[in-house]
Amino acid sequence: MNRFVFYLMNEKGLYVLIEFLNKFNCSLIEYVVLSTDKNVEKDFYNELSDVCTSNNIKMYNQNDIYPIFEGYKFAVGWRWIIKDKNNLIVLHDSILPKYRGFTPLVNMLINGEEDLGVTALFASEDYDKGNIIKQETITIEYPIKVATAIEKIAHLYSKLVNEIVDLIVGNITITGTPQNNSEATYSVWRDEKDYFIDWSKSSAFIRRTVDSLGFPYTGTRTLLNGEIVIIDEVEEYSDLFIENRDVGKVILLEESYPVIICGEGLLKVKKARDLYGKSVIPLKKFRSRFGG
Repeated sequence: MNRFVFYLMNEKGLYVLIEFLNKFNCSLIEYVVLSTDKNVEKDFYNELSDVCTSNNIKMYNQNDIYPIFEGYKFAVGWRWIIKDKNNLIVLHDSILPKYRGFTPLVNMLINGEEDLGVTALFASEDYDKGNIIKQETITIEYPIKVATAIEKIAHLYSKLVNEIVDLIVGNITITGTPQNNSEATYSVWRDEKDYFIDWSKSSAFIRRTVDSLGFPYTGTRTLLNGEIVIIDEVEEYSDLFIENRDVGKVILLEESYPVIICGEGLLKVKKARDLYGKSVIPLKKFRSRFGG
């Protein structure tokens, strides 16, 4: 009997596991490896652990010593290096060879890409360069929150995994197609500095950034009169002719919501909070500046 190992993290990993169990039997799972993620507000570790426990699935944590497995392994949402690349199938948040690398979904949303996708590929020594097994794509419309985008592509993850498992269980050889390296683009890692808004950007770009770094991530940040605040919800506002375009300054208050000058366009801040979770709207004073 073919059995499988899963390296799972976050909501996408949870969805894949649940849908796998809905279609197949838990006896097909050799074991599952889980990991927490301190870089997000909610990492779904507890939910993944509960599903494993309730289905009597053998479970390990990332730093545990677990047995080498010669069969097929799936990595979903996994952020760590897996040394055993034999028969390892990686699920990647982009339509490869575009957006190889880190946080591709977030970067695609910030860039306003209309087509999102997931690629199943064989692991390789060079990240995201392995042969492509299958791909699935969807078209989205903006504005869209990252949580909604994750829900949409989670279905693609599950579809790819279950289709590949069907082939393996049916004793059909899994093959991959080499990527066209001349078409490759790269998605760069993000750190704490990348969570801060650059108000010199356009209002459309900043809105997409806020929507892309919200829950389950920790939220887009900016300074408000020198204090760090988290921006949770914004909307674009019709631009005005501004003689001295000082980005980050409040130019209007509309129904107590501050309207901020951007490098191009204006942005209305609907929800913002300090680091303790207290709302900072309405502002304490009209003459306020967002950013450095």
